[in-house]
Amino acid sequence: MNQPTATNDAPMADICLLLEGTWPYVRGGVSSWVNQLILGLPELTFSVVFIGGKREAYPHRRYDIPANVVHVEELYIEESWQPHGRSSKRPKRNAPRDQLLSLYRFLHHPDAPGESAGEALVASLAGGKLDLDDVLHSRENWDIVTDGYYTHCSDPSFIDFFWTLRSIQAPLVMLAQAARQLPKARVLHSISTGYAGLLGCILKRLWGCEYVLSEHGIYTKERKIDLAQASWIGEDARTAASGGIDSGTGYIRSLWIRYFERIGLLTYRSASPIISLYAGNRQRQIKDGADPTRTRIIPNGIDLEGWSDALATRGAGIAPVVGFIGRVVPIKDLKTFIRAIRGVVSAMPEAEAWIVGPEDEDPSYAAECHSLVASLGLENKVRFLGFQNIQEILPQLGVMVLTSISEAQPLVILEAWCAGTPVVSSDVGSCRELIEGGTRDDQALGPAGEVVAIADPQATARAILDLLMDPIRWQAAQASGLARVKRYYGEALMFACYLEIYYAAMENTEWLVSASNYEKSSPETPTLQRLEPMSMRD
Repeated sequence: MNQPTATNDAPMADICLLLEGTWPYVRGGVSSWVNQLILGLPELTFSVVFIGGKREAYPHRRYDIPANVVHVEELYIEESWQPHGRSSKRPKRNAPRDQLLSLYRFLHHPDAPGESAGEALVASLAGGKLDLDDVLHSRENWDIVTDGYYTHCSDPSFIDFFWTLRSIQAPLVMLAQAARQLPKARVLHSISTGYAGLLGCILKRLWGCEYVLSEHGIYTKERKIDLAQASWIGEDARTAASGGIDSGTGYIRSLWIRYFERIGLLTYRSASPIISLYAGNRQRQIKDGADPTRTRIIPNGIDLEGWSDALATRGAGIAPVVGFIGRVVPIKDLKTFIRAIRGVVSAMPEAEAWIVGPEDEDPSYAAECHSLVASLGLENKVRFLGFQNIQEILPQLGVMVLTSISEAQPLVILEAWCAGTPVVSSDVGSCRELIEGGTRDDQALGPAGEVVAIADPQATARAILDLLMDPIRWQAAQASGLARVKRYYGEALMFACYLEIYYAAMENTEWLVSASNYEKSSPETPTLQRLEPMSMRD
């Protein structure tokens, strides 16, 4: 498929989706949700801006582009450091020192910037007052960087400091330059903060439209987890040994953390509504600077009718098959799952485990998982199945297990319940609320599985065995999951919520209004009640 060109002559979409490292190049998780949203709202048109790291990391699209997506644009962060089509011999202008100083102070200065500083930075980026030459080659930026190093930096070398700032600053200017070439849309919708969130701030300034933010996980929190484990950050032995993110963090890690925190705050100040999947993440957004009156909770929804056949294919009894469904990457902590299976097989020799998900995102981690299976003597008990149709897989499982160290509201739990499969999950994100129930009425349905501590293979194994070896308990968990997903997590309500938000944004009206006010709402669409701030309902 030919890549669409980025021109202002492209059709004006209703919604411009800003996506970082997800759809259409990565399967599962947020990408599945984006695909679900686009297909579920065929009356709206979408444009998509995909932001990736290295172009080579995204060789193939994993999803077909639906007919209601009228434009796709791709931007790659790494290309900002080596921009194409620029001659090193061209005369350099005098770079705008005030704008470069504003960029440094907002992103790198230890003192927290005020709201006006963020507005000034967005105005500068949107107005084209900075270009890549200013950041990469100007004497003015060199002077600001060196002054910042001597004033604020103590432990890393100047080279580490210099290249870190280039790595942070250049993508922002690249995104701003790209923003001025993108075809307009009526509403902006970013599915994270980070680079996509910042691009939303710039486009809102350029287009003068409403800006919606949805966070499945909390981007800033997830980047902190990544940074705590990042081996590419240069630190001396003393700093590296001194602790994690919150204790003894080296200056380079601090720069990266500060950067993601501040562009996250910039996004929170620009977007409305600010959507999360459950109450815990909403509270985290507020803690990180989101205005509580702008926040709203919209859980994931699932196509209940589309999963009816999966339940019908489930055989009688409890299959001694334990399933892991997800990407084979560190954040999913597949190693805990594998170690748990060692305990399951020891107590229940007929049991086996299926690992269902792509292994190409982190091949070295996937290789480590294969090696762990071999070292534990599980070669004949653990099967790596790669990508599969999970509507065919889930009905064959006795238990579905999620061992992630970070999640928001995993769609795979809802899918497991639709297929009649109880769930064992680590205590992350909304998983406890999902499995045990959030409200009093929800809890009355009973647990739909078990929740265990993060990275605890012994507890995970016990929870799996408790379900597989106790038919009464297993059947109660199955019934609870089916009842819960049908009562609270149908996709019709989710679609109605987003239609409400999108139409209100396009009409530039208050977003907390009833979806039934809009002609495009289906008679079958649930009417939404006006929502009060969460603090008034808790």
